Amino acid sequence: MADETLTLSLDTGDVVIKLRPDLAPGHVARITELAKEGFYDGVVFHRVIPGFMAQGGDPTGTGTSGSKKPNLKQEFSSEPHVRGVCSMARTSDPNSANSQFFICFDDATFLDRQYTVWGQVIEGMENVDALPKGEPPREPGKILKATVA
Repeated sequence: MADETLTLSLDTGDVVIKLRPDLAPGHVARITELAKEGFYDGVVFHRVIPGFMAQGGDPTGTGTSGSKKPNLKQEFSSEPHVRGVCSMARTSDPNSANSQFFICFDDATFLDRQYTVWGQVIEGMENVDALPKGEPPREPGKILKATVA
C-alpha cells in the first residue's frame, strides 16, 4: 500500500495523490475503500476557498454529511499542511473525520497536528487550482471517478 496512488478524475482534469499510510493508515484505508466502492464518483467540491483549500467528499454536496461508515479516530502527525497536501475534514470533535477531505492550495500550517494528513498531490495540482471557487461554488467542480492504483 505504501506506493499506492489515488487518482481523482475531475471535470478540470486528473489529480494524482500519493497515499501516505505511514502517516494515517486508518484514513488511507477508508479513502481507498470508499474510492473502490465508487463513493466519490459524482461528488462535488462544495467548499473551495482561494489561497486556502478545496473541500469535497460529502455525497449530499452540502458539507454536512459523510459516508454511512463509522467516524475515524484522529491520526494527527507533524506533517505540515502545505500546497498539495490532502487532509481530512472534521467537526470540532477530533475523532469525527469520515469521508470529507480537503486539498491545500497554499501553506496552511495553522492546521498542523489538528487535522489528519493522508496524501500529497504529485500530479495535476493545476486541475485543483482550476476548480470553481465559492462556499459553495455556483457550479461546483466534480469528481467524475476516483480510482486507486
